[in-house]
Amino acid sequence: MVLYNKTKNTVLSRDLKKITGFSESARGLLDSSNPRSIMLKTRFGIHTFSMKEAIDVLVIDKNFVVRRVRSSLKPFRFFFWNPIYPYVVELPAGSIGTSKTSEGDILQIVG
Repeated sequence: MVLYNKTKNTVLSRDLKKITGFSESARGLLDSSNPRSIMLKTRFGIHTFSMKEAIDVLVIDKNFVVRRVRSSLKPFRFFFWNPIYPYVVELPAGSIGTSKTSEGDILQIVG
């Protein structure tokens, strides 16, 4: 699937995978069978323990509006947000800057 920033008319990812199960969610990007871009439903935070490299993170609401942005979240860190926002997108570091994505942008999944 393609993750598209409608506000900026840019592409964030061409290989986004929606993670649905708990076990898949718990492994996230640590699972080598997953692509480098994933979207999952979670309540309030993620961690980057055991990651080898930094990632970019977007927190989005139910209408796919970006509510929090975190560029280059380093390994062995936590990232928390307001639990009213149900989705998080984990991307390769640099994706946010390249796409010029910022809080308030509207995203769309195509494909």
